Amino acid sequence: MGELDGTWKVERTAGLLPPLYGVRKRIEGSRGETKLGPLPGAPFDVVGLSLHYRGPLRGFVDVLEREGDGYRGRATFRGREYGRFALRRERGST
Repeated sequence: MGELDGTWKVERTAGLLPPLYGVRKRIEGSRGETKLGPLPGAPFDVVGLSLHYRGPLRGFVDVLEREGDGYRGRATFRGREYGRFALRRERGST
């Protein structure tokens, strides 16, 4: 089990990101998805502490840094930052 495995609540902290109410990242090993409620998720590959989106979202990468019990994240597109967020592990998620 990787350190990122589990379900994470996403909280906007700065930049051009919209409010992220109901957004979750679910990660298992080297893959995951970002979900908004019951809608289909946007798939990504986990590369170290970076989340590389696939398909039509190719070029988007979330870069994570450890912060306390969670992570601080930078949302980037083709290397340029456009927003910041925090990941907090959901209760009961491992």
